[in-house]
Amino acid sequence: MTSKPGTAMRLGTSSGYREGTGLGSRHVVTGSQDGVTRPMTAVRGAGYTSQRPGTSFDPLNQSSTGPSPQLETRKEEIPKEKIKKLELRIMELIEESCLSASRGEFKVALDRAKEVSSKERALIRLQEQAELSDTHNLDLTFAVLFNLANQYANNDMLTEALNTYQVVTKNRMFSNANRLKVNMGNIYFRLGEFPKAVKMYRMALDQVPNTHKHLRVKIMHNIGILFVKMGQFGDACSSFEYIMQEKPDFMSGLHVILCYYSLADKDKMKRGFQMLLEVPLNIDDEDKYLATSDDPTANLIMEVIKNDSLHKLERQMKQEAERSILTAAKLISPVIEDSFSTGYNWCVETIKASNYAPLANDLEINKAIMFLRQKDIVQAVDTLRMFEKKETKVASAAATNLAFINYLQGDIEQAEKYSELARESDSYNSAAFVNLGNCSLSKGDLEKGKELFACALDSDASCVEALYNLGLVNKQLGLLEEALECFLKLQAIVKHHPQVLYQVASLYEAIGDVDQATEWYHQLLGIVPTDPGILQKMGEMFDGEGDKQQAYQYHYDSFRHFPSNMSVLDWLGTHYIETQVPSKAIPYFERAALSQPGEVKWQLMVASCHRRTGDYHRALTTFQDIHRRFPDNIECLKFLIRLSTDLGLKEATDYALELKRAEKSREVRERIGSSRPGSLRSGSGRSSRGSPLSDGASPLSAGPRGSPPVNHSRASSRASKMAVIESSNETYAPSHGDIDASYSDPLGPPAERPRTSAGRRAHQEDEFGDEELGDDLLPE
Repeated sequence: MTSKPGTAMRLGTSSGYREGTGLGSRHVVTGSQDGVTRPMTAVRGAGYTSQRPGTSFDPLNQSSTGPSPQLETRKEEIPKEKIKKLELRIMELIEESCLSASRGEFKVALDRAKEVSSKERALIRLQEQAELSDTHNLDLTFAVLFNLANQYANNDMLTEALNTYQVVTKNRMFSNANRLKVNMGNIYFRLGEFPKAVKMYRMALDQVPNTHKHLRVKIMHNIGILFVKMGQFGDACSSFEYIMQEKPDFMSGLHVILCYYSLADKDKMKRGFQMLLEVPLNIDDEDKYLATSDDPTANLIMEVIKNDSLHKLERQMKQEAERSILTAAKLISPVIEDSFSTGYNWCVETIKASNYAPLANDLEINKAIMFLRQKDIVQAVDTLRMFEKKETKVASAAATNLAFINYLQGDIEQAEKYSELARESDSYNSAAFVNLGNCSLSKGDLEKGKELFACALDSDASCVEALYNLGLVNKQLGLLEEALECFLKLQAIVKHHPQVLYQVASLYEAIGDVDQATEWYHQLLGIVPTDPGILQKMGEMFDGEGDKQQAYQYHYDSFRHFPSNMSVLDWLGTHYIETQVPSKAIPYFERAALSQPGEVKWQLMVASCHRRTGDYHRALTTFQDIHRRFPDNIECLKFLIRLSTDLGLKEATDYALELKRAEKSREVRERIGSSRPGSLRSGSGRSSRGSPLSDGASPLSAGPRGSPPVNHSRASSRASKMAVIESSNETYAPSHGDIDASYSDPLGPPAERPRTSAGRRAHQEDEFGDEELGDDLLPE
């Protein structure tokens, strides 16, 4: 029996001995094999469980689920699978490139094409490494190179595109590669190398079998166009004639007639026109789209197919045929016969005998238009009057032209008569309403004209003539907001039309929106930068705003483009006087004097400028010249008296006597004028500066008469300083026998100059009140 130690000899748990758990054994707790594992402290630790020895630490009880299955080893991908996947990826990228090009994203399409090319080269290397070169897909390589060349061409990288096409065409392993020479010919055409383009087209034509007639015709058409570009009309005729024999079409027929016209071959022009009329249209009759059945379902179907894609294509083909035939007839009619009228008659009769007989009426009306262009009004009117009793649509068009001709000739009654006839023939004829509205405006009935223009817009909302005239009528009636709305709509239809822009700008100016008016005038100057009237208008607007620098620049630009505009000359001369530089004002006033030699004020301004610059002798000479031309001008005599007195000349007395006689003559004229009621008083001068719009009006001023005037403010100091010499309309009243030798300087008082003589007065007065006059100077 084994004894165990007493209690008193027991060691603490931290270092005592217990069987199977001694520290000296160095067994880890979880690895004990001798008994149940217990925690070493009174607190139970996490992860310790009362299990049998030999169990491992398993807090999640994962051992009960059994061992995890072994991972499957990754199989090595064989080369054939890699090649197949890469080929599929290449095809996906080719499709992405083509789709991007179809959306117009050419840069993205080119990037995809380059990526495809690099992957295709990687595919070839992979096949070589796997010794599978014999299995290479040539069609895939062809697709890669063809797409790359196309994308180069789309991005205008023409040299790279040519190099890529040459790589394809030189490889004999590619079937049908020679057809790509058509693409190379197109690139040479874009480069302007026409002989090389013709060579490529012909090489491609040789490779196209006769069974592919459509492709051969397209290539021959390109060759014909190139010959026209090179001026080889004979060879071009051969190409187009081949097309007209194999598969005729209207475009080639028109081109061959143009070549015959260039060769001046009248007989071939006639034959070509007949060949053009023999081209079949190959579309169904329009009557099939008419709802004639009583079945509502069938009628609904007819309404639907009226605007389907097939009907739109048929309309487009018909319009192309009509345009080609009428263009050819207009081209050859003046040259195929001895006279213009005979040639037109031949074309009309030929059209009437063909399947396109309805076009003969259009050609007849065009014949009248050609007579108008030749200024043969009588022939034009006679031609149009032939349609008065024909079918409704043609009669309406003829009556519209007759109304317009009579309106231009000033025969308003006849114009109104034919306009009514055109409206009765076709109630949807917007041009007839426009002509009626113009006739009403000529008679002064603005309200009726406005209604007629509105009716024209109801018939055709895109009738620009009616919209423009409606805007003018509203402007004339003072309805500025409505007029502005009309012209803004018109601006949306016809972009950047000078007259429309001018009307919009002038309306904003009349409303008072200076900023908007300035912006629209700027847009107008972008289209007509040399229009002097618009430049002057801009200068006046900046002048009214107080921006003298901008005002001067625009006035000067207007002067450069139209040097004879009197108001601009007046403004520029006045501007230099205001800025105390009268010497620079002289050339403008001299030019004005040359333009209006009978206007004395310009010559007086020139002389006054010389006086302000200190050139008194030249000023005196100029005033003397003015006096010789205008001996009764009182202001000139006053200047002469003043200058002669300042210079100490004895002629001052003679000028004083002449001044007295001139004033007497003026008194007599005024008495005679005052005795005639309503008569105009005569004077030596004329009015001061007129309205800036009185001279040199802009040619774009399409606005109606009576539009509200535009106010341009002028500073009061400028008005007082720069007022030109006016005629004196006051009643002459001599006082105490003294001669009134005072005057008003048209340029204002001169700047004070330093005086070197002590005997001179500081201020010289403009009168002779302090001088004693002899008895001979007193009035009789």
